[in-house]
Amino acid sequence: MMRRRTSEAEEGSILLLTLGYVLLALAIVLVCVCATDLYLAQKRLDAVADSAAAAAADGFTLVADDHGVRAELDDDDMREQALEVIDAVESDAALVDAWTPDGVSVRVTVTAPWHPPVFSPFVPDGVVLEATATSRTALR
Repeated sequence: MMRRRTSEAEEGSILLLTLGYVLLALAIVLVCVCATDLYLAQKRLDAVADSAAAAAADGFTLVADDHGVRAELDDDDMREQALEVIDAVESDAALVDAWTPDGVSVRVTVTAPWHPPVFSPFVPDGVVLEATATSRTALR
C-alpha cells in the first residue's frame, strides 16, 4: 500500500476546514431560527387582525327605513370594538386603522414590532410587521 507523505505545511488544514463548516452551519441555524420566529410572529399578528376585524364587524347599528332593515357600520364603534380585542390579547399589536370601504365590510390594520430571538449578524435587529384583515357584517 502506498502512503502519501504530507508536508508540514499541510498539517492542521483539516481543522480549519472543519471550523469553517461549523461556523457556516451555526450561521444557517441562527438564520433559520430567526426566520421561523418571524413567520410565527406574522401569523400571530394575522390572527389578532382577524379577531379585531370580526369584532369590529359586530359594531353595527340596525337601521329601519322604507327599504327594510339593514346593518350600518359606524367608524367610532368599529374602532372601539377592534381596540377592545387588541387590548384583550397580550401582544405588542397596535391598531393602525379600522374603517369600512363599502358600509358592510370592516378593514382593520394592525402593526407590531418584531425582534429576533437570538443575535445574528445576518438578520436585522428588528422590523415592524403589519397585518390587514377584512370581515363582513351580515343581517339575515
